[in-house]
Amino acid sequence: MKAVIQRVKQSSVSAENKLVSQIGPGLLVLLGVAQDDELTDADYLANKIIHLRIFEDKDGKMNRSLLEAGGEMMVVSQFTLFADCAKGRRPSFADAATPAKAEAMYQYFISRVSSMGVRVKSGIFRAMMDVALINDGPVTIIIDSP
Repeated sequence: MKAVIQRVKQSSVSAENKLVSQIGPGLLVLLGVAQDDELTDADYLANKIIHLRIFEDKDGKMNRSLLEAGGEMMVVSQFTLFADCAKGRRPSFADAATPAKAEAMYQYFISRVSSMGVRVKSGIFRAMMDVALINDGPVTIIIDSP
């Protein structure tokens, strides 16, 4: 699995010009699932992301986690994170999981994060969405599961 994490002041997802979900301060996570990913990959990323110390403490240092900051998480499925652009000009998505597997892993990741005490919102799996955010920092981090 691969996650692009952005610390945000706010984020929202719309589809067909209708607001689907929104969060205040927290993290926007673009989540990609690879063909060979297992539930342990989702467990690893969920735990890693909610405990990353990327929120500022009273001294202005990145020293608090999402849990400590009381932030929310927006999770958006993003199969294009597995684009292979090595050959030609059209990306290959051969390493991305099938839609059925990706959706199951996506939902599992959301449930894991929620079970750890984080308020989680999400986009619509396989929908064309407009994702809006106000990046805080900006802070953007990419994490791959082992």
